[in-house]
Amino acid sequence: ENTVFIKAPLVGVFYEKSEPNTKPYVTIGQKIKKGEVVCLIEAMKMINEVTAPVNGIVKRILIENESLVSFGEMLMEIEEQ
Repeated sequence: ENTVFIKAPLVGVFYEKSEPNTKPYVTIGQKIKKGEVVCLIEAMKMINEVTAPVNGIVKRILIENESLVSFGEMLMEIEEQ
């Protein structure tokens, strides 16, 4: 199976978009490219970009916007292309 999970690289708050009134970085069904920013995690007032590890299609987003995430927690499911 060609499923890849994007995991949280650190503990912090998950953000699906950069500003409240902007579009999310990714949506379900969207094609993404390796290295593309898919979300942000804020930790200790620092914003960290999380990037796609592979080219693929976003199958599921497993975290609610502005939720606290743990290190290694699965954020998204990607179907590798």
